[in-house]
Amino acid sequence: MTTAVANHVELSKTPLAEFRNEPVRDFSRAAVREDFRNAIAKLRERFPLDAPLVIDGKPVRTKEVIAVRSPNDTSLVVGESGSAGIEDTDRTIAAAKNAFASWSQTDAGDRAAFLLKAAEVCRQRRDELSALMVHEAAKPWREADADTCEAIDFLEYYAREALRLGERRPLQRHVLGERNELYYQALGVVGVIGPWNFPMAIPVGMMAAAVAAGNTVVWKPAEQTPLIAHLVMKIMEDCGLPRGVVNYLPGRGEVCGQRLLESTDVQMIAFTGSREVGLHILKECNTVRPGQRFVKRVVAEMGGKNALIVDSSADLDSVIPDVLYSAYGFSGQKCSACSRLIVVEDVYDELLPRLREGVASLKIAPSTDPGCQVNAVIDEDAKAKVLEYIAIGREEGTELYVAEVGELAEKGHFVPPAVFTDVAPDARLAQEEVFGPVLAVIKARDFDHALEIANGTDYALTGGVHSRTLEHLEAAKTRLQCGNLYLNRTITGAIVGRQPFGGFRMSGIGSKAGGPDYLKQFLVARSATENLMRHGFAPLDEGDGPRDEHFD
Repeated sequence: MTTAVANHVELSKTPLAEFRNEPVRDFSRAAVREDFRNAIAKLRERFPLDAPLVIDGKPVRTKEVIAVRSPNDTSLVVGESGSAGIEDTDRTIAAAKNAFASWSQTDAGDRAAFLLKAAEVCRQRRDELSALMVHEAAKPWREADADTCEAIDFLEYYAREALRLGERRPLQRHVLGERNELYYQALGVVGVIGPWNFPMAIPVGMMAAAVAAGNTVVWKPAEQTPLIAHLVMKIMEDCGLPRGVVNYLPGRGEVCGQRLLESTDVQMIAFTGSREVGLHILKECNTVRPGQRFVKRVVAEMGGKNALIVDSSADLDSVIPDVLYSAYGFSGQKCSACSRLIVVEDVYDELLPRLREGVASLKIAPSTDPGCQVNAVIDEDAKAKVLEYIAIGREEGTELYVAEVGELAEKGHFVPPAVFTDVAPDARLAQEEVFGPVLAVIKARDFDHALEIANGTDYALTGGVHSRTLEHLEAAKTRLQCGNLYLNRTITGAIVGRQPFGGFRMSGIGSKAGGPDYLKQFLVARSATENLMRHGFAPLDEGDGPRDEHFD
């Protein structure tokens, strides 16, 4: 704890600088490209990576392992992780529970110091971290680098939030003879169940929030991407984080994930993933089991069916690149991705040829290629699902363009980017989350009709409008039902502190990640009222001054 205490003293004496987002790499520079290309090659020399469980600061081997193969080339084994069973899970929960008493009493400045140190180490090793996501998750260069930057942002942002919320705050200071204070305390053990599409940023954000608030963590990464989680786990350990505060528990969801949901020692689940799994988590956590003395909290982000509206005043030269990136960036494997393009009929026919040319220009390639625009999807199940929806699109709409993947499909999990027009608002392609590079184009009579179509799904995550009509932009702010609204830009790429992220309806529950309310979900608010009237005496300024010395 000496490092943390020293850092805390420094934090206490010198106020932290204002939060600033980590700038992304400028890959237009040859030197930057060369450095990252070398990082990708250097990391590959270390394959296969080894990622055993980490319980109470100790590596734990399991009989069953998870082989992680690159989506770019399924013959390449990136590494192996452990696969936790029920006993491993129980041991991990126990380790987190045992560490909670000490960690929850650790000063907020000390907790913040650990996160800030971890952010700095991630900053120093960002090319290594990003390179691993290029191999393990098939993330294109810019997407992988942005993922790492977002993780650094979460560490920095929540460290500052811990300091902000760690102070007791007086209430109703003008009340003579009474002291009222509001303060927060940690919940306990938090199960972090992360996704594979943002395998570093999102789970690091959930983990950092829990740790900053004084909780301890059992981190179950997605089965497809356990290796990046293990590398981050090692960074946390190298920063001196006490044993048991964060524990690494890879494994199958139906085994160790289910055990987390059922445990009466896990106070909260923080989850990002599919609607199906999210609803299962909510159902399980709403079941009170024998011996449970609390209501289990859940924060869940569960996806979207996001729409971008184009009206007759929109600048179509700006629309096309924004649609291409929103719909096909990371092969549409973002919960915020544009999967419905709603176009008013006045510009519908004019837009379609431009859209077709744009989709046809996209480069399909392994993510190791710096020019990659459409990468492999995560696994064989995802590939099959995308191909199924392409078949559905041919039945429900008109095929505007479906690319040819060629030999890439035989080597990795590659699928063609596709776009279908004349799709009905209630068609499956317009209602169901695809999570792949498939776009449905829907015609609207006018802007009001476009808003009606956009709001006609179960989801409410992201949405956007391209328009040069101020009345339409203002109307969208109140009438377009989504958690994150983007006007005249892409609808993906939320940045910590600038665009706190999260939706409602079937898109999830909980406050926005990367925003000022998020950390409070991991805390219990308490208030204390003290009578300062002793023998009829009340201090003149009890809010700022010390208590009366005669009676303390």
